[in-house]
Amino acid sequence: MKTTTCWAFASTTSTLVSAIQLISRSNPSVLSLDLSRKTTNLSPVARDRARIKKRSSLQLTLDNEQTLYFANVSLGTPGQSLRLDIDTGSSDLWANSAVSTLCQQYAQQCSASGVYNANSSSTYQYLNSDFYIKYADSSYAQGDYAADTVTMGQTSITSVPFGIGYKSTSAQGILGVGYPTNEASVSTTGKTYQNLPQILAQNKVTNTPSYSLWLNDLDANTGSILFGGVDTEKFTGSLATLPIIKEDGVYREFIIALTGVTAGGQTVLSSSSPVPVLLDSGSSLSYLPTTYAQSLFTIFSATYSSQSGAATVNCNLMSNTATVDFSFSGVTISVPMNELVIVDGTRNGRQVCILGISDAGDSTAVLGDTFLRSAYVVYDLSNNQISLAPTNFNATKSNVEEIASGTSGVPGASLVANAVTTLSVATGGARGPSVSTIPSGGNVNT
Repeated sequence: MKTTTCWAFASTTSTLVSAIQLISRSNPSVLSLDLSRKTTNLSPVARDRARIKKRSSLQLTLDNEQTLYFANVSLGTPGQSLRLDIDTGSSDLWANSAVSTLCQQYAQQCSASGVYNANSSSTYQYLNSDFYIKYADSSYAQGDYAADTVTMGQTSITSVPFGIGYKSTSAQGILGVGYPTNEASVSTTGKTYQNLPQILAQNKVTNTPSYSLWLNDLDANTGSILFGGVDTEKFTGSLATLPIIKEDGVYREFIIALTGVTAGGQTVLSSSSPVPVLLDSGSSLSYLPTTYAQSLFTIFSATYSSQSGAATVNCNLMSNTATVDFSFSGVTISVPMNELVIVDGTRNGRQVCILGISDAGDSTAVLGDTFLRSAYVVYDLSNNQISLAPTNFNATKSNVEEIASGTSGVPGASLVANAVTTLSVATGGARGPSVSTIPSGGNVNT
């Protein structure tokens, strides 16, 4: 959401260091979903502006659609196929209704993402009519909260709450996997509900409402989200664990402290001025505060347009061997230029390229897919921590370890000493969804 409200500034560090246990089992409690990539007509900037995300772990394959990462799931009985945008920056699962005003007019666009028909499911349960989520560009989805069976791969979970968009301005459904405190229902009803990560743990599919994300490189067709587990073949080195930063005393989004940025050997951001950043798979680009974004534009001879929200660069830059290095209290993720330079179209028969980092303006900085592809990220919602390691691009092997319950659950991870634990945080990311209060007549019940 694009807001400018900030809370009182403080910056503190944590000195706790401990080893995190590795639990290896022949049948770990995980669920894996593949993430897939296809072709989209929207540029990454337009996409961000139009947005509104037997094992005891579960993994999904994600489709990489150039500017989106999708998972294929089904909803209802019999199952209705949906292609949902995996979004760590929001918390609601929602899909358009087959009879929505949008899908009646734009049936082809809606069919690509999939639609939900309550009358076609024998397991549909109406909850209330309080679903409403509004995005930074004033796009929105509005309708009912319902519950139904969600199937991911071979795993089916009954009575999962979700939103049905009877009115909306986006044909794309979302699978938000963030904190319940970031659900749209907080504004419309004042209540939270058990969303998908929580329900997977509640139903013993996973041990905890935690997951790891591997997007792979820009040219790859697939990645994965692994609920309840870590795949040690998908990263190099060891996982380093950082604290998630509260917003107004509440864990609401996956915000950590960015303490350094260097590009081509030049310092852009130093540890004396840490910046809160949101790790958001639903954002195609990354967004830094104006001062740091402009420094990068200068270093890479980029031309920034405030009208388009993008910085164009020479396409030859993608073959440059330089990296942009992001540091988090001593943990560094290096992003190569071929992951940061994106072909955004053609002009007069020549490719037009943009830098995968733009200006956040007065909103919270965001590290989106242009950063996340170079990192293996574990989102530990139970312990309010993020674990990071450099990604292993195009890994062909797999070694899944489950995340155990308790404070030492992420396999092989170690807490970072003296990590920044508190910063001032604006109430929303540069491209993130916001929720607006509307009159409400009930609660979200599960």
